[in-house]
Parts: sequence; structure tokens; C-alpha cells
Amino acid sequence: MTERICVGAIAGAFGVHGEVRLKSFCAEPADIATYAPLTSEDGRRVFTVTLTRPVTGGLGARLSGVATREDAEALKGTTLWTPRSVLPSLPDDEFYHADLIGLDVVDTGGQPLGRVRAIYDHGAGDILEVVGGSTILMLPFTRAVVPTVDLSARRIVADPPGAEE
Repeated sequence: MTERICVGAIAGAFGVHGEVRLKSFCAEPADIATYAPLTSEDGRRVFTVTLTRPVTGGLGARLSGVATREDAEALKGTTLWTPRSVLPSLPDDEFYHADLIGLDVVDTGGQPLGRVRAIYDHGAGDILEVVGGSTILMLPFTRAVVPTVDLSARRIVADPPGAEE
């Protein structure tokens, strides 16, 4: 498990007075401001966050140390991180994406399927990208397809659709 979790990213400048367009990765987008101070991935930049308004594709925000449009535009693509300790505890059936990436995936018979490389959410629920050699599986992250996630064993048991023979 990682010590820090990525909770958002700066999508670019918004307006002319140093506001940024913020993309929140939180279940409740506005919660990103409550996890501040946020840092850049390398930890060199530290930001306090003041949300200003909803904007297309995210939230308008003011970040400490960002005073001009040029400052804001220079941060485009910067990911925002917070210590795991400030995030809420999750129920047993919920997981932070960062904790799933890299887990080994086996089928219900224990045969290896690969390792979780990424998690996607295109609006209809999370999809796990599992890579095993030259095979890539895209598995819906539902209880029916992924009945077991064991973080302590760093393993997921999956029952891929169409796996019955």
C-alpha cells in the first residue's frame, strides 16, 4: 500500500487571475479541498485548495502560490497527492484504486490471469485492466466477476465472463 494517494490533477488554467481547472478523483469531487495540503507527485510543491465554482470537466479552484494565468497554465497535468492518513477509512467492499494496481489476479481455480495494470471508469462502473504476458483482459469490477479482493495477500480472484467451458 502506498503512503500517498493521488486525489486529483490540474487540467489547466481557468480565467485570467490564476484559477485552475481541477479534476478531482474523489467519490465526491468537492472533497478534494478537505484533504489539503496537497502535494505534487514529487512532493516539491505544496498547495492549499480553495474551490471557487463548478466548471466544465471539473472544479474551479485557487491554489496557494498560483497568482497568474501563466502560473496556472504551467501546472497543467500536475497530479495532486495527499497522505493516506487523511483519507477516510473505506468499508470492506470498497478500495482505493492505488491499492488494486499491481495485484496478482487468478481465476477461481487458482490459475494466474495476470496483474492489474490500470483501473478505468468510463461512467458505467470500474473496469480492471489485467495484463498477463501478451494477454490483456478487461474485467468489470463487480462482485460477480471479482468475488475476492485480498489486499493482505496482494491477490484478486476473478471469474471472467465467458470463462466457463
